[in-house]
Amino acid sequence: MALPKRQHSKQRSRKRRTHYKVTMASMGKCPQCKKPVLSHRVCPSCGYYNGKPVVEIKVEAEEKK
Repeated sequence: MALPKRQHSKQRSRKRRTHYKVTMASMGKCPQCKKPVLSHRVCPSCGYYNGKPVVEIKVEAEEKK
């Protein structure tokens, strides 16, 4: 297997890596509550996935005055 004759500089390696960028995760809308949610995940606000309740969300009682 061929080996490089000289070490690549840091600048050369970094130039090559300029195209490795992180893309933002795609968000969809929950069909139940219409809030943004990550795809293939249970909705954190209503607890539904694929039109069925999966997780029961506890609602905090409002403070009485």
